[in-house]
Amino acid sequence: MNRQKPSERTYDVVLFGATGFVGELTAEYLLTHAPQGCRWALAGRGTAKLERLRERLAVLDPDRAAKVDVVRADAGDRAAMRALAESARVVASTVGPYLWYGEELVAACAEAGTDYTDLTGEAEFVDLMWMRYDERARRSGARIVHACGFDALPHDLSVYFNVQQLPEGVPLTVDGFVRSSGRISGGTLVTSLAILARQRQARAAARERRRYEPAPAGRRVRAPLGAPRFSRETGTWALPLPTIDPQVVRRSAASLDRYGPDFRYRHYASVKTLPVALAGPVGVGALAAAAQVPAVRSWLSARYEPGRGPGPEVRERAWFQVRAVGEGGGRRAFTEVSGGDPGYGETAKMLAEASLCLALDELPETAGQVTAAAAMGDALIERLRGAGIGFRVCHVGDARPRG
Repeated sequence: MNRQKPSERTYDVVLFGATGFVGELTAEYLLTHAPQGCRWALAGRGTAKLERLRERLAVLDPDRAAKVDVVRADAGDRAAMRALAESARVVASTVGPYLWYGEELVAACAEAGTDYTDLTGEAEFVDLMWMRYDERARRSGARIVHACGFDALPHDLSVYFNVQQLPEGVPLTVDGFVRSSGRISGGTLVTSLAILARQRQARAAARERRRYEPAPAGRRVRAPLGAPRFSRETGTWALPLPTIDPQVVRRSAASLDRYGPDFRYRHYASVKTLPVALAGPVGVGALAAAAQVPAVRSWLSARYEPGRGPGPEVRERAWFQVRAVGEGGGRRAFTEVSGGDPGYGETAKMLAEASLCLALDELPETAGQVTAAAAMGDALIERLRGAGIGFRVCHVGDARPRG
């Protein structure tokens, strides 16, 4: 393992894709929250856009903005990605869809021993990157941490936090329930349509990964798709949610013995009323069907221009709530992670804090494609708590008898 030292790199953190919608929010967060002495830079393919962004940052804090460098780099330019990776301790990427624009940067970071974070919710991309670059990253010492935004960081850390409240060395089960509000940006819509259009390819990549990924020795870890039900724990209808989040939780559980010898996780959308619960799957099914038709997919993508998203007033009203109910060893824990605008404001915060955590904090020795919980765990929870994201224990007590 060849973990680089601060003196070996020009920057602690480079934000790639800084002029996109979430990229700008992340840049603003870093400007106002990165500690003094943290060396960070803005990167993207358009120098003029990057310069304009730095001018806008100067309105917020001219002294700090003056110390932020601008680095031109195109996602498809292998040499530029290599130079970018070699200049930084951590590269944080907001450039999606990652299947189209992400691979060269992951490859460069894996080769250079550079830590990497992104916002992907594309399971196919994560699986392909594991197969192609995990071994290389392990050799170089790079930590490749995907899904550091609302996909899938609060869910991953929610389960990690819940497990800490339960006994060690016993079988554990955790159910996760997510509620949120907010609007999507153009980039999010394009990525979502791409994911829905590539379900066959995603399943093939997942099967291929399972052929080669070793199972945890002497332990069992599962994340089955649950059935729709009414959750007495949360007082809501629970709909199974087959996103990247349970896959990330399962990989954290496989990496960490603290999740017990036999761990099971189920992931749900939490819906207050039955009509909405019934209508939700119908709407998702219709969108998935539309995504299979290229002309319809293009028309839908054109309705929302990439790089634009909900304004400050809309983001101010948005919120999320992730609840976890865990049981094991005769004990039961009910925990909650909560915050503001999930898709943009809090996602920018999560990406920035995860990147700063990798760059600046004392962490467990890990390498390769790792999850946020496995790589950062307690340190990242403390950072997010300090940044205003709530982690609280609602109840811990004896498990209810079954039957």
